[in-house]
Amino acid sequence: MHFSVPDTEERADEAGITYVAYNIHVNGAFHCRVRYSQLHALNEQLKKDIGSVLPFHFPPKRLLSLTTSQVEQRREQLERYIQCVSQDATLGTSEVFHDFLRRAQQETQQVPTEDVHLVVSLPNGHLVELDVRSTDRTEQILQAALVRFKLSEELLFYFALFLTQQHDGHISFIRKLQEFELPYISITSLKNSDFNIVLRKSYWDTAYDEDVMEDRVGLDLLYIQAATDIDHGWILASKEQHKQLQSLQEKGSKKEYIRRAQTLKYYGYIQFDPCITDFPEKGCKVIVSAGNKELNFRVQLPNDQVKEGSFKVTRMRCWRVTSCMHTTNGVTPTTVTSKMDMHLELAFEYLMSKDKLQWISISSQQAIMMSICLQSMVDELMLKKSGGKIKKPTNKNSKALSNKLENKGGSLFAEQVQQTPLAAVGFRKSGFGGGRGGSSCVGNDAFEGIGDDDL
Repeated sequence: MHFSVPDTEERADEAGITYVAYNIHVNGAFHCRVRYSQLHALNEQLKKDIGSVLPFHFPPKRLLSLTTSQVEQRREQLERYIQCVSQDATLGTSEVFHDFLRRAQQETQQVPTEDVHLVVSLPNGHLVELDVRSTDRTEQILQAALVRFKLSEELLFYFALFLTQQHDGHISFIRKLQEFELPYISITSLKNSDFNIVLRKSYWDTAYDEDVMEDRVGLDLLYIQAATDIDHGWILASKEQHKQLQSLQEKGSKKEYIRRAQTLKYYGYIQFDPCITDFPEKGCKVIVSAGNKELNFRVQLPNDQVKEGSFKVTRMRCWRVTSCMHTTNGVTPTTVTSKMDMHLELAFEYLMSKDKLQWISISSQQAIMMSICLQSMVDELMLKKSGGKIKKPTNKNSKALSNKLENKGGSLFAEQVQQTPLAAVGFRKSGFGGGRGGSSCVGNDAFEGIGDDDL
């Protein structure tokens, strides 16, 4: 995850006393604002949980009011601190840290805990209204959706919820919803009907399709996603292939339709909005797609020719996301009240040949989403390499799901559900510098060198 504290703002409490609020952004989006005292309390709770001092610095308390430069220094220190916590294998996935982020999100948006209706969309635009709590976690919302569809509980973690935006008939992937956020608050705080929560499969390897297709509802969900991606042009098909697929649709042969779709270009990929790359030369327009253990480039060259190429994730030594903030008058903002524009760039170091590494960059507002896709592809590669499998619901998950299938009345998921880690993650993680242009890299444990025989 990419955490940053790009700015601060001065606020007043109910008594009219002013204080400095630190704005936490996660994966490039504003998540919450917190006071220093709240982060200090989090630090104390984390120390209590692990039984020792944390291995990274937390800025100390000060008796006197902070000057402007001291506020900026503390902002930088708190940003480094929360990045270190999020990247720690134990602390970053702890319920203490996740609960802190969820509570801070609720407090920031001032949303009470109550029964609400939340709309979740299927890839084809079909809307499903769920009766949930405003403070249900992402996993609880996912459970509610899949219980509504009567999907086998064994397939719970084969799917995920994504935040998307629709504009001018085009759909953009914003991010995958995470366990530390509250989906109802995330979507309602945007105050824009162009945003939707969409249910899609959460894995990359098409071999997992076989598991999902054994379930009738799972088969329907995969079929809807494949058919919609073909209609949107995200999966490429010739006229003849379209005819074959249409024939299978008319026959109701959903499983055969999916298997035919699996042979098509970009099946199972996520396509991003058109952006800019410096490969093969600076300033080239490119359409980037992520899937099948690679980033695929369709580059429009200055002579209007289109050149296609793929960059395998196993040959990326590392990557980084950087950002810079601009204002209309060229002055970098210090508070969120300033009018600002954040530009993002994903850069990865790629093994072009046996002894040649080259940095390739993509300038895109979806750079963080691209980075997260790379991370999840490597996670999946390392998981399969270790002999692991996709996370299954715990006994408590299974019991909760069974109860909801039998009793659809009342509030869903009132109990807290114990989580089980997916598997060891294949990364050495480092920080994302947020709005101040950080440039730390994510090392890739799936990186493989090549020899003469590979060239």
